Amino acid sequence: MDGNKNTLLTVTWNNGTVKLIDQRKLPENLEYIVCKTYHEVADAIKNLSIRGAPAIGVAAAMGLALCAVNDNSNNKKDLLANLDLAYRSLIQTRPTAINLKWGLDKIIEESDKYETVQEIKDNVIKMVKKMSDDDIQTNKSMGKFGSRLIHDGDVIMTHCNAGALATVSYGTALGVIRSAKESGKKISVFATETRPVMQGSRLTAFELVHDEIDVSLVPDTAVGYLMMNKMIDKVIV
Repeated sequence: MDGNKNTLLTVTWNNGTVKLIDQRKLPENLEYIVCKTYHEVADAIKNLSIRGAPAIGVAAAMGLALCAVNDNSNNKKDLLANLDLAYRSLIQTRPTAINLKWGLDKIIEESDKYETVQEIKDNVIKMVKKMSDDDIQTNKSMGKFGSRLIHDGDVIMTHCNAGALATVSYGTALGVIRSAKESGKKISVFATETRPVMQGSRLTAFELVHDEIDVSLVPDTAVGYLMMNKMIDKVIV
């Protein structure tokens, strides 16, 4: 895979659609799914085309926004009733995911504040765009703060995937690594494969290569050996 300096954007509101990376196709192919209805967003969450708590929280909120902007109701009451149906469908995709419920609740609560159908439609778009921007900014702030703990020359181990692909973009754990690299520190990463779903090999290693960060993929069983031989300076998960 060739490196690319543009950090991945996992999910985005794109001209009345929700565009997301199909993570099932990684690492072989970087492909996108364009969702035009909340049903398609729900399917994408259920089949793990998109995963990671922050990412699915924003994606679900965008799915609810799709329901609103495509709704033909003539009054607020009917629109809110249809949003409630979409809410129930989306929340069942991952009932235990806190971020998903948060994103959906935010849309419902804010929509109820407006008086007309058009006001609701206009403002749900603003809301999901703000959610997306806030997630990226939070990740970058976290990364900048965490990167202070990273020293030049550090060898870092990661497990699973807490990168751009688990969020809207930039990532949490990998955000720290990205920020350290952006500050000029020379670092290298051991990414564990993370069986049985292989998020480390399919996603984390892919992200780091994409961002031109030195990474070596290792089997989960190698962790003890690497630590015993003092080959790891930091672990970020």
